[in-house]
Amino acid sequence: MTVVGPLTEMSGLDDAAVVRACLTEAIPRLPPWLGYDEVGSRLFEAITELPTYYLTRSETGLLHRHAGEIADLVEGERIAELGSGSAKKTRLLLAECQRRGPTTYVPIDVSQEMLADSAEALRTSVPGLQVTALWGRYEAGLHWLRHNSGPTVVTFLGCNLGNTTPDERAALLDDIAATLRPGDGFMVSVDLDKSPAQMETCYNDPPGYSAFAQFRLNHLVQLNERFGSDFDVGKFYPRARYDSPTRTVEGHLYASEDQEVSVPALDLTVSVRRGGSVNVGFSAKFDRATLVTDLAGRGLRLRAEWLDPQWEYGIFLFRKR
Repeated sequence: MTVVGPLTEMSGLDDAAVVRACLTEAIPRLPPWLGYDEVGSRLFEAITELPTYYLTRSETGLLHRHAGEIADLVEGERIAELGSGSAKKTRLLLAECQRRGPTTYVPIDVSQEMLADSAEALRTSVPGLQVTALWGRYEAGLHWLRHNSGPTVVTFLGCNLGNTTPDERAALLDDIAATLRPGDGFMVSVDLDKSPAQMETCYNDPPGYSAFAQFRLNHLVQLNERFGSDFDVGKFYPRARYDSPTRTVEGHLYASEDQEVSVPALDLTVSVRRGGSVNVGFSAKFDRATLVTDLAGRGLRLRAEWLDPQWEYGIFLFRKR
């Protein structure tokens, strides 16, 4: 395995500027990548195993049933994955691709530890697979891909496309489209819109579990460690709610009392009143037709799709024209 990174400086990204901008929004917000250190990445793996969290099971089921069919359609020898995490689900597809010919996997993730662990697991489970791991954010990984040419399929699984604001999502899709060359592929999974009750059951801890709570609170822990803030993590409690007009689940940390928080590294003070919140995550839900039209406008033509009718969850494969 080759690890390339950290990539942030290569692409001109400024983490501090991004965090500062988010914290000064009307409702303070933290970017999702802040929560994915080694601890956060493992907590998210625990989330995927919650009995009420259907997304991972739905996607894994689709890949179990259709990995061979997808591998037949995927053209090119390099598969890059944004936010690769443990790559447990992707492993199903990579094994089928490697059976069809030499394959290079390019996982892109902000957790160096998770990259190393997943690459080691792939080394034994998918013999012959070449792995070039990119340690950095999505934008930095795409920057690297643009400067290292070759036929590529960019994959974006785990419905991670929804973990952005509309403006962030538009910019990211523009970046992906600009990275792909004619004939390259883009495979993305999304959760389709459904009832508020289903959404809030999925995105909150069921009785007896705490994975979501720990994962969301870890965002504040990381902010304290990386930017010197003094958030009192014990004075926040988590809750996710579904906003029907925007079709978005929002994960918030609510303050149990007033707080004036200093963030020295950002020259910033954040005020959070009792009952007020810090937003630590979005999860947008999608309409199939709108998604296809949106990507077509970026030069990406739908080639195939695989849908789970029970959970209304889909994997879509596009090709750059």
